[in-house]
Amino acid sequence: MSVRAPHFLLFSSARHVRPPHESNAGQWHFVIRAHDGSTALEASDAESEVSRDRLELLAIVRGLEALDQPSSVTIITSSRYIQRGLLHGLVNWRENGWQWERFGQLAPVKNADLWRRIDHAMSFHAVRCRVVEVARNETPATTTEIEVPSARPSAATAPTGLRQRVGQAVETWTRGLSALWSKPNLADVSAC
Repeated sequence: MSVRAPHFLLFSSARHVRPPHESNAGQWHFVIRAHDGSTALEASDAESEVSRDRLELLAIVRGLEALDQPSSVTIITSSRYIQRGLLHGLVNWRENGWQWERFGQLAPVKNADLWRRIDHAMSFHAVRCRVVEVARNETPATTTEIEVPSARPSAATAPTGLRQRVGQAVETWTRGLSALWSKPNLADVSAC
């Protein structure tokens, strides 16, 4: 008999606070709620001389590390930086020794210390990320949810649904190209 991991929602936010005595102070904040709404944990702190991206990462790291058992976690953030890092960067950075290719050169990953902590936490927790885009009037406009890969799946181990979606996308793209080239009124390419 296996026990199902609890599901938590991790809300993260970051903002810069500019009091007169500090030039680039910021504040991170997270709230963890059980999916059923029964449990809540909240924490925040101020940091000096940090970027907003680092503040967002700090909120998520501290939230993931606050969980005392392996859990299913849905991160809810307004940061595209977090979404892109979780979806596209994390697996590649780990494989490349926490470096990424920039203009043909390997460069250290920005905030690698925090990304490593997130990567470590993901060895215990199943993580999803939901990006909430906030409109100018501070109300959520749209949300996008992604499944965060814990390791890069090979084509042979890719989920069936993913293989089907990729196959359908390629088929649609191929049909679109065939339809484009079969139109009789297109100019002859060799004449250009």
